[in-house]
Amino acid sequence: MKKILNKKLVVSFFILFLVVQFYPLAEYAYGAVATDDVLVTLTVTAGIALTSPADVALDLDTSTNTSVGNAVWNVKTNNYAGYTLTVFAGAAPAMVRSGGGGNVADYTPAIAETPETWSVAAGAVEFGFSADGADVIAAFAPTADTDCIAGADVPSAGLNWRDFDLTGSADQIATSAAKTSTSGTDTTLCVAVEQDTVYADSGTYTATITATATTL
Repeated sequence: MKKILNKKLVVSFFILFLVVQFYPLAEYAYGAVATDDVLVTLTVTAGIALTSPADVALDLDTSTNTSVGNAVWNVKTNNYAGYTLTVFAGAAPAMVRSGGGGNVADYTPAIAETPETWSVAAGAVEFGFSADGADVIAAFAPTADTDCIAGADVPSAGLNWRDFDLTGSADQIATSAAKTSTSGTDTTLCVAVEQDTVYADSGTYTATITATATTL
């Protein structure tokens, strides 16, 4: 009787061994599984947009010696590296009298194309520009008072002013190393003209200023 029990035990153990040993093979044979991955790619194309402000009107007469105006451009970009904003005058000097002759001279800072506090010499009539805004380059706005108010009596002392580039190159007025918010970033181009102890020739003058926003 004992031998029979031992044989049954051995047989049972052997069957258990076979089940454990070959179960993975049975699973592979009867429960096969195949897997695969799919890669999802998102491409966000860099873009930039620039608004178109209203034209600027300046005015001088026999009792008004200075005139200030502004144009506000809004830049929107999703470009990771940011953007630059430049302005370019279509003529040299920038302010040209219709019909020819008597053009208004470009502003003359102590160092050409270097922003400085507004100052026009006696006997001169000059036209210059500055800039104001969150991304404006520091040379234009050295103080906290960075107002550029159209119709102001005199150019703001809180801004620095300069001449347009006479070599045909664009002048950078603002830059950012990051994308803007979805509402964009405003930059104000400030323009001013002054006649100092002399009258500008009567007539109509125009200056075509082109702004260009470029992704970095």
